[in-house]
Amino acid sequence: QVQLVESGGGLVQAGGSLRLSCAASGSIFSINVMGWYRQASEKERELVAAITSDGSTNYADSVKGRFTISRDNAKNTVYLGMNSLKPEDTAVYYCYAQAKASRWTRIKDYWGEGTLVTVSA
Repeated sequence: QVQLVESGGGLVQAGGSLRLSCAASGSIFSINVMGWYRQASEKERELVAAITSDGSTNYADSVKGRFTISRDNAKNTVYLGMNSLKPEDTAVYYCYAQAKASRWTRIKDYWGEGTLVTVSA
């Protein structure tokens, strides 16, 4: 199995910055897509940003120009740099990975437990 552990959440004032990290560990044969989703109170979980193993990225329109996703394939780690944070960015941020645990298993979706980001006005 693949475990994802996030870090870096916290409380920040509007206009500030945070950097989230997510490290994958356990039985890992390959990781295709890694990314970040978020879920605000009483809202559905939404994609924030994703990055493939070759570095192609995808962002939600609401974070384009403010957030940057990056990845260290050697460390099986994905990062999310968040600048110019707004109160509406407040949410629990979940790390996500599409991975194979072994050569013989199919690709599965894995999720971290989430890290809370709170942006005060």
